[in-house]
Amino acid sequence: MNATAAFDPWSPAFVTDPYPAYAALREAGRVHWFEPTRQYLIPHHADVSALLRERRLGRTYQHRYTHEEFGRTAPPPEHEPFHILNDHGMLDLEPPDHTRIRRLVSKAFTPRTVERLKPYVEKLAGELVAGLVADGGGDLLTDVAEPLPVAVIAEMLGIPEADRPLLRPWSAAICGMYELNPPAETARAAVRASVEFTEYLRGLMAERRKNPTDTDLVSALIAAHDENDDRLTGQELISTCVLLLNAGHEATVNSTVNGWWALFQHPEQLAALRADHTLIPGAVEELMRYDTPLQLFERWVLDDIEVAGVTLPRGSEVALLFGSANHDPAVFTDPARLDLTRADNPHISFSAGIHYCIGAPLARIELAASMRALLTQAPALRPAAEPSRKPNFVIRGLEGLSVEL
Repeated sequence: MNATAAFDPWSPAFVTDPYPAYAALREAGRVHWFEPTRQYLIPHHADVSALLRERRLGRTYQHRYTHEEFGRTAPPPEHEPFHILNDHGMLDLEPPDHTRIRRLVSKAFTPRTVERLKPYVEKLAGELVAGLVADGGGDLLTDVAEPLPVAVIAEMLGIPEADRPLLRPWSAAICGMYELNPPAETARAAVRASVEFTEYLRGLMAERRKNPTDTDLVSALIAAHDENDDRLTGQELISTCVLLLNAGHEATVNSTVNGWWALFQHPEQLAALRADHTLIPGAVEELMRYDTPLQLFERWVLDDIEVAGVTLPRGSEVALLFGSANHDPAVFTDPARLDLTRADNPHISFSAGIHYCIGAPLARIELAASMRALLTQAPALRPAAEPSRKPNFVIRGLEGLSVEL
């Protein structure tokens, strides 16, 4: 049987548990052509890790080629608001633009800056969990997992508290476009959200230009845009803020609920964690490996490259299977086993190379803070119902996670 037959990202059964299909892909080889998305699937950890660092691949090709030169068709004109917003963020840029923007943004994510946020993150996590406990339970997704990282990144950027409920729906609509072959309605929703998010940020930036503060990232990025030789354009400024807001919470939200559902399904591991809170840092890493929040990352082939004797031609696209790489037995002993004491855990849930997640240190602080608060304040936390998985494949999460005390 063709190894890709089990790889069906639109099947609810596959989305529920893609890991057996990944095992079949790894067993069958290192490179697989997948006709429905016209991509080369890369399932092995060593190849995914190497190709994330490979400069013959890129998140974009437009710094070197037109659509026609690259053998690609330009996106439909009606999708333009989404692509203007998405394509000017550093995640979808290559050097030199990527280097310039990342250097400016990274000043806000130094270890010292992130460490200074730790008391705020821990206090907020404690308050959110206290609310869940006071209610006798609730939805871990909406009561703790979502509001914590959204509030933290919004606080960093200086988004007023009253406006923060707007952020998650905009983010969810935009992230729908990162799925494989998204349907027309998903594209329409992403375009609407892109327009609304852009207009909101234009207004916020106009206000910050008139009344800057010395505490928020929007003001700092505007200052970089207005004063430095290496500056952000107006569109780069907007796109950077949207990227930080989206990437600053999306994976953390899903890692929290995916992780707790995995713990509930492995009571012996949860019991060990409850008995020894020093396991929390390792638990954060293992839970991100065990059920990877971002299952797939795409790259364009900018120049012909050979992988395992297969030539990937310029103009083609590769799908780097993070979820498969994180379950590769060549790297992880007994990868299907959840082991919170796993000592050697080189997972790639935060990517690698020049596009390594700039917010990884902050995400780790958030995940550890919410876990510690839940273990401390709700030591008998348990699921109240079987959760439903979101139908998405690329961004892996739950519709909700009902819990009781």
